[in-house]
Amino acid sequence: MASGKVKFFNPEKGFGFIAPDGGGEDVFVHKSGTQAALYEDDKVTYEVEQTPKGLSAVNVQKA
Repeated sequence: MASGKVKFFNPEKGFGFIAPDGGGEDVFVHKSGTQAALYEDDKVTYEVEQTPKGLSAVNVQKA
């Protein structure tokens, strides 16, 4: 499992981005990838899935 911090999340649109702890490209997160409400600066763990549009975080949980 990867870990990081929520950089941005728009609850109205249902998506945001996670900044990985190890650095690198931000990872997209959709509301369907988590059951918890996400807020900016939340520490999270997640799995990364390759999608046609790029990397996406799934199974996102607050750390």
